[in-house]
Amino acid sequence: MGQVSQALPEAVRDFITPTSKKMLIGGKWVEAASGKTFATVNPATAETLALVAEGGAEDINRAVEAARKAFDDGPWPHMKPAERTKLLLKVADLIDKHRDELAQLETLDNGKTLFESRNVDIPGAAETFRYYAGWPTKIYGETNPSDPSFFNYTLREPVGVCGQIIPWNFPLLMAAWKLAPALACGNTVILKPAEQTPLTALRLGELLLEAGVPEGVINIVPGFGPTAGAAIANHPQVDKVAFTGSTEVGKEILKASAGNLKRVSLELGGKSPNIVFVDADQNAAAAGAFMGIFFNQGQVCCAGSRLFVEQKMYDQFVDTLSSSAASLKQGPGLDKDARLGPLVSQEQYERVLGYIDIGKKEGAQVKVGGEANRALGKGYFVKPTVFANVNNSMRVAQEEIFGPVVTAIPFKDEEDVVRQANNTIYGLAAGVWTKDVSKAHRISRALRAGTVWVNCYNQLDPISPFGGYKQSGFGRELGHYALELYTQIKSVWLRLE
Repeated sequence: MGQVSQALPEAVRDFITPTSKKMLIGGKWVEAASGKTFATVNPATAETLALVAEGGAEDINRAVEAARKAFDDGPWPHMKPAERTKLLLKVADLIDKHRDELAQLETLDNGKTLFESRNVDIPGAAETFRYYAGWPTKIYGETNPSDPSFFNYTLREPVGVCGQIIPWNFPLLMAAWKLAPALACGNTVILKPAEQTPLTALRLGELLLEAGVPEGVINIVPGFGPTAGAAIANHPQVDKVAFTGSTEVGKEILKASAGNLKRVSLELGGKSPNIVFVDADQNAAAAGAFMGIFFNQGQVCCAGSRLFVEQKMYDQFVDTLSSSAASLKQGPGLDKDARLGPLVSQEQYERVLGYIDIGKKEGAQVKVGGEANRALGKGYFVKPTVFANVNNSMRVAQEEIFGPVVTAIPFKDEEDVVRQANNTIYGLAAGVWTKDVSKAHRISRALRAGTVWVNCYNQLDPISPFGGYKQSGFGRELGHYALELYTQIKSVWLRLE
């Protein structure tokens, strides 16, 4: 850490100072059974931030046992709904109270700018817990008009032990998306944060204990996908798995779930079309296209990475976007003026640069960027990149790059753009820019995507569902829809005669 650690607030320094960060199992902070640790790295400097206990199959088994005991024998599933509400509200308040510390940790571990951590990730996490805090008192069944000689009613009950595997692009926010609805419904959880970004999940674990979550209800086991993640997916005592990440890994989790037919929800990759018609507000559309791809360094599953621009204005629009990209301030996330940070890891850095090389070889034209930003030192910085003259069949237009790289594709008319936009294995999100309300509705209905933004992009709120079509996964997070993921229905028949 060197000089960087000296500039950090005391709470942040204290959190990353211990020799190694432990995992949370059964209400206690413990070392890995193997004694192994792994390094979590600052993407802006490529230096180690902290060593973290490396969870494996034995640790997952311990965590599942703790969660099973907490669910089967503990107070959590039987707690008065209003008490769960109070506890979740306290978690939200604690996130707000420690927002500056959490934002610093998120930026250090992920690389994203402090501007984004402070204004998106941390308040979004608190808002999610606060939203789901309102649900425990509103999860109810129904009475049914059955045969009069019977009284039939339904109960909506928690699923049980939930394994939750979250990605590295929004570490704390994704933890909140998973944990808040699961807890609101009375489940117990084993959370595996991404190995690239475990710090805020571990800090959240401390806050959950401070809020009064009973032991065993929340277990946080950092580790790697092939070991800790696979152990969750395969474990016969895990009742449900929720995963956010790549489509390839999602398929493996689905296969592993067959062992005990555990319930699965998957929020996977995307190659989202962002469509700009000539009748759109050009300034708003340019700003939306810019934010749609460069927000969070393009490391967003719903990033508008395929930019479709009507042929009549294609050259002018791409030039405007390229000019904005060229002026984007890139630097370490802790730089208060930076608006584009480094990629999360060496692996992701090499992946994105590899795709940039593929695009060049395929014949796409680099309008701006197209290389690493080596002037910023040893960090994983890639310049914001705009590819022009892209064909929708190119690999850079079909495969998820997950970086600050946009492919600009021309189209002729509505029919042409809908055909091209839907020509992908993914279906997570899409954007439409037009002043024609009827056209906006037509295109929104025609696009095969779980979310369609019209004259905006990347708008999210805990009240509104999020999830994908096709190979972008299934199940919906957020809103009341997430309650379906974490509850099951029981039908009760009582003979009256």
